[in-house]
Amino acid sequence: MATLVAPAIVRKKSVKGGAHDAHGHHELGFVQKYIFSQDHKRIGIQFMFSSLFFLLVGGGLAMIVRLELGWPGHAFKFLSFLPTTMVAGGVILPEFYNSAFTMHATFMIFFAVMPFLMGTFANFLIPLHIGAPDMAFPKINMLSFWFALTAGIIMFSSFLVKGGAAGGGWTNYPPLSDLSELSGVNVGQNLWIISLLISGVASLMGAVNYITTVVNMRCPGMSFFRMPLAIWAIFVTAILLLLAIPVLTAALVLLLFDRTVHTSFFIPASILVAGQPLVGRSGGGQVLLWQHLFWFFGHPEVYIMILPAMGIASDILATFARKPIFGYKAMVFSICGIAVLGFFVWGHHMFQSGMNPLLGTTFMISTMLIAVPSAIKTFNWLGTLYGGNFKFTTAFLFAVGFVAMFVIGGLSGIFMASTPVDIFIHDTYFIVGHIHYVLFGGSIFAIFAGLYYWFPKMFGRMMNETLGKIHFWLVFLTFNGVFFPMHILGIGGMMRRIYDYTQYPHLSHFQGLNAFMSVCAFILGASTLLFLFNLFWSMFKGKPAGQNPWHANTLEWTLPSPPVHGNFSETPHVFRGPYEYSVPGHTEDFWPQNEPPEGWLERAQQMKAAATHG
Repeated sequence: MATLVAPAIVRKKSVKGGAHDAHGHHELGFVQKYIFSQDHKRIGIQFMFSSLFFLLVGGGLAMIVRLELGWPGHAFKFLSFLPTTMVAGGVILPEFYNSAFTMHATFMIFFAVMPFLMGTFANFLIPLHIGAPDMAFPKINMLSFWFALTAGIIMFSSFLVKGGAAGGGWTNYPPLSDLSELSGVNVGQNLWIISLLISGVASLMGAVNYITTVVNMRCPGMSFFRMPLAIWAIFVTAILLLLAIPVLTAALVLLLFDRTVHTSFFIPASILVAGQPLVGRSGGGQVLLWQHLFWFFGHPEVYIMILPAMGIASDILATFARKPIFGYKAMVFSICGIAVLGFFVWGHHMFQSGMNPLLGTTFMISTMLIAVPSAIKTFNWLGTLYGGNFKFTTAFLFAVGFVAMFVIGGLSGIFMASTPVDIFIHDTYFIVGHIHYVLFGGSIFAIFAGLYYWFPKMFGRMMNETLGKIHFWLVFLTFNGVFFPMHILGIGGMMRRIYDYTQYPHLSHFQGLNAFMSVCAFILGASTLLFLFNLFWSMFKGKPAGQNPWHANTLEWTLPSPPVHGNFSETPHVFRGPYEYSVPGHTEDFWPQNEPPEGWLERAQQMKAAATHG
């Protein structure tokens, strides 16, 4: 059945100086079209390639960490090509190990997961989903990508300076991150700070653009409660970015001042270095100030990385279950509830800091409360799947995997919400396992789902489903092989960020389990190479996708694959929500948002004719 694009009665007014018109644009040269592009689709694809690169960098650093944890102190001759400041005789040095796990998390969080969700998918999907020709501010959109890429390059370059990259963990708590005398890292730590400051500017530019576009540029009929959940999630996440990033920025500036002009925002008066009082500092600062500022940003940051993933998974589950989303408005309100509550739980990262037990109890209660909207979403996903007519595509498998892994991560999070339990498991591998179930099993599973789902619209070709399913099962099995045993290690007392645990008698028996986890990690890393082969091979040799290969309802599937510059030849008119699947009495099991109800087209033409003659 052909999908009709109804003639628009009203065109939504765009922001002054904003989006490209769909018509009348001149042909762009190579540089303007592919490098300094202002087309939201091209910028989204640029974010995809840069995020993939930093995903590989972060993954490579994880392999180094797993080598050391699997076989502590072993000489790996194939690493001898690395500088002697990193590896000596094939043995990974403790200082480089510290930098490896610090930069692994930094690259994965700030330069892979965040740009994938709030760069690739936000840019590519928002105008297509809401019927807009482009973003509200195309030039700012272009700048946001180049700021983000510049930040990533600066972070990567910190490995090349004297002293190496930052090594204080991705949270970089002072005084370790504040005093080079303690960490041995000077320029590399400064570059870490400068990089995140620039990355924050890129995030703020993107957030302003996304919010303005969603509020001002929705097409006729596209009310807020007709938007796909992916757009709702990105919209709410953009608000989180606007509120959280400035707090991190302020903390980073104070830390940079401490390091460069010798202020003492985070340096206490009584601190000793090598048993001697610190010379040249007045002191009087508070190390816990950094923790409060960082985690006030850091816990909303967790939801910045998971909310868009929830929206992406919701759209994919509905499409391939051939059912409407169960409880659409409850899903929207739970997204908003998670966002609000996310600003009231940061203290659960600091239960061990000596806070007043009454204050700790309030954070414990608020952390448990945030499980309620998360549970609503989980049960609604199960309700969506119940009785569905499943299409077992690779995208669907990754979306279902996302739900399963997120549930495991959420359940382990309940343990840490309880202050008495957290006293025991704080800073152990239980925490590492939890965060990876949420951010790898959650965010990256959803990223893979989104790439397999929207790849046909991005490039006009289908990815190979056989290779995709092999990729899914490799990721699913080896991911659990790596990260589920971490809960066992944590309960057994194994500390996170430890270089050689075998020096402790009560941990030495974990070497066999760690070796098994490392082997799983290497297979997991190799599966990414299979994905990359599928991705690049399909760009050129994949089966032509057609306009709507998934028989989906949202507006992007009414356009050619890939969409042209300006997206829509005519402004679409939306008549229904995005999840009208298997509607009784309808001839197809999908009902596009812009397909007019019976008789509407004739009435619209009559009204247009009457207005012309009037």
